[in-house]
Amino acid sequence: MSDLYDVIIIGAGAGGMSAGVYAARGKMKTLILEEKRKVGGQAATTNELENYPGILEATGPDLMEQFRAHCEKFGVEFMKGVVDKIEVSDDGFFKTITTAKGEILKAKSVIIGTGAAPRILGIPGESEFRGQGVSYCATCDADFYEDLDVVVVGSGNTAVEESVFLTKFVNKVTMIVLHDEGILDADRTAQEQAFSNDKINFVWNSVVDEINGDDLVNGVTLKHLKTGETRDIACDGVFMFVGTVPRTDFVKELIDLTPEGYVKVNSKKETSIPGIFAVGDVTDTVLRQVITAASDGAIAAVAADRYIEEEENWLEKVSHFDGTVMVAFWTPTNAKSIETISALEAHCRKGDEVRIVTIDTYKSQIISNRFNVEELPVVIRFEAGKEVRRVAVNNMNDLETLF
Repeated sequence: MSDLYDVIIIGAGAGGMSAGVYAARGKMKTLILEEKRKVGGQAATTNELENYPGILEATGPDLMEQFRAHCEKFGVEFMKGVVDKIEVSDDGFFKTITTAKGEILKAKSVIIGTGAAPRILGIPGESEFRGQGVSYCATCDADFYEDLDVVVVGSGNTAVEESVFLTKFVNKVTMIVLHDEGILDADRTAQEQAFSNDKINFVWNSVVDEINGDDLVNGVTLKHLKTGETRDIACDGVFMFVGTVPRTDFVKELIDLTPEGYVKVNSKKETSIPGIFAVGDVTDTVLRQVITAASDGAIAAVAADRYIEEEENWLEKVSHFDGTVMVAFWTPTNAKSIETISALEAHCRKGDEVRIVTIDTYKSQIISNRFNVEELPVVIRFEAGKEVRRVAVNNMNDLETLF
C-alpha cells in the first residue's frame, strides 16, 4: 500500500463505500479501513431493502457486496483495521491515522463513516446473556431460534421490520412496547405489516425489567409503566432494537460533536477540522437510511477532492514560496473585486518581484475562513509564507500601503 493516500475512508458502510466509488473514479488514491471482515455496516444486517430506488428486491448483504464490487472496479483498496486516533500535521494538511495494532497510515483527507452501534440499555441480564439468547441482529441470528418464542424490545422501523423477518423462522414474536395500545414509532407501512402478522403479539405500556435464564435465556421480567406491576413471560431469545449510538470515541477530542456524540457537519460534510469529513449514521442527520448515507458519501468525496486541490495550490503558491505573494480574496460577482485585481496586476508590472494569487472566496471558503476574510475585496501580503500586511480595498489607492 502507498505511504500517502489522497483519502482514507474509515468504515465500509453505505456512506463509506459510496465515497470510495466517487473518490477513486475521480482518480484519488483511496483506502477504506473497515474493522469487520464483511463490509456493509448496519445495512449488511438488514434482510430486506425495499426503499433503495432502482433496486426492487435485495437483501442488505447483497446490496453492500455490490457497493464493494463497484469500489474495487475503480481501484479502491480495502484494509481491515480499527482506528485508534487521527492526528493532523502542523500545517493542517496531512492526517496520520494510527490503528489499534499500531499501523501508521497517512492521507491528505479523511472521511469518517463509522456509523452507529446498537444501543445497550444495561438492564439486568442483557450483557450476561449477550450471544446466549440476547441479540441485536435478526438477520444474523434468526435461524438459531427456529420454531421458538422470542421477545423484541423496541417499536421503531427497525424493531418492526426485524420482527416481521423473525416470523419466517420463529414460532412467535412478542413485541414489548412502552406506548399505549396501537401506538408504534414505525412508519405506516411497517405498522400494517406487523399488525397483520398472526405470529406477532404486543405487550403495551411495558418495558423489560430483567432478562432471565441459566446458561441461556429462558424468559424476561416485564414492568407495566402505568401500574408498576411486574410479571414474567417465557421466551427463548430477546432481540434488542432500541436505537443506536454513534461510533465516535476515537475522534471525540479532535472534532466537534453533538451532546449525543454525533459528528457535526455542514452541507459539504465537512467537520470542524479542514480535510476531515463525515458521512452516514455517524453524523447529526435527520434521516439514517442507505440512500442518505450513499448521498453523503458522494458529497464528501467531491468535497475532499476540491479541498486537496485548494490546499495543494495554497501550499505551492503561498506557504512554501520564499518570496513576496499578494493574495487577493475576491468574487467575480463583485465589480470592485475585478477592478482590484486589475490594479494589483498593474502595480506588479512596474518591476516588483511579486507573485499574485487570487482566491475566489465562494470556491475557497476554507482558506478564506482561515484568514478571517469577511469583506471583499481584501488583499494580503505574504513574505516567505507569513502574513505581514493586509488591506480591505475601498479605493485603488489603498493598494499602495501593501508595497
